[in-house]
Amino acid sequence: MGCGNFFFTLTITFSVALITYNIIISANAPLRQELPGSSQGVLSVDPIIKMPGNRKSALADKKRMFHTAVTASDSVYNTWQTRIMYYWFKKMKENGGMNCEMGGFTRILHSGKPDQFMDEIPTFVAQPLPAGTDQGYIVLNRPWAFVQWLQQVDIKEDYILMSEPDHVIVKPIPNLSKNGLGAAFPFFYIEPKKYESILRKFYPEEKGPITNIDPIGNSPVIVGKESLKKIAPTWMNVSLAMKKDPEADKAFGWVLEMYAYAVSSALHDVGNILHKDFMLQPPWDTEIGEKFIIHYTYGCDYDMKGKLTYGKIGEWRFDKRSFDTIYPPKNLPLPPPGVPESVVTLVKMVNEASENIPNWGA
Repeated sequence: MGCGNFFFTLTITFSVALITYNIIISANAPLRQELPGSSQGVLSVDPIIKMPGNRKSALADKKRMFHTAVTASDSVYNTWQTRIMYYWFKKMKENGGMNCEMGGFTRILHSGKPDQFMDEIPTFVAQPLPAGTDQGYIVLNRPWAFVQWLQQVDIKEDYILMSEPDHVIVKPIPNLSKNGLGAAFPFFYIEPKKYESILRKFYPEEKGPITNIDPIGNSPVIVGKESLKKIAPTWMNVSLAMKKDPEADKAFGWVLEMYAYAVSSALHDVGNILHKDFMLQPPWDTEIGEKFIIHYTYGCDYDMKGKLTYGKIGEWRFDKRSFDTIYPPKNLPLPPPGVPESVVTLVKMVNEASENIPNWGA
């Protein structure tokens, strides 16, 4: 045990030193000199292509299994969301039957120590960034956690789905990636062209046009495991460098880490098929349709006539931020008549999970 602890400490010390080195370098040299594994080629295909008319045509003839990974802290807020997420992951994987391409699941817990849910949810414990490195932006722990997981765990699937605690899977997800391209959800607020002058600090002109940077974050994304192993260290370094850059930090704010992933994917010439049907976000998306994931990042506020009162607390509401330090109670009241299908479905799914997960509120 003593020897094991010594080597673990040595590994973490070396990793911390590497992070510190990259931070120092990023402030004094062009970023391209410090990015590990970045190639010099330019994308040979346009990564922004339309959703195939027939989704089956986008899939390989044989099953291409992917592993679902969710990063989380040990906060009450992250924990109850992750427990719900895992409940529906299991159920939808089972519903997918023999042809389902959903493989294993891992919660990447970046608190640095095990918690009481290790037996309930398959978990890898990652070390957080050194104190002060995230500058209060805890999301910076996400790429660092992925780096550790990818380096230390033998993942049997060839693809990875990066997901989040506040995702609820509503139907079995196929492997939407194809031909070396990742599959990602396009976010309207990720605008590489608008911020080209800033992004050129991290994505030099010799890499190609700024349109090589897709309007994505790291989640939801399905990407080849070997590609992600190359992207993840760069994603970590770019995130840290952007946070250290006052102009980038101010421009990108809470989505900084999303821009960092998009840049890092482009630096490694990994384009992405943009799937608008990958997920929906209530209350703005009102129907489930062909989508696979509900992302409940926005609050849902309605009056008792079913009218949206966004920006004003409604007579009926569901907002995950209402439960930042406590679990949502079982059997939340359903929305009033007239509220869209997406919101009704979300609340019903939260209620089912909370009713069936053992020791809810523990």
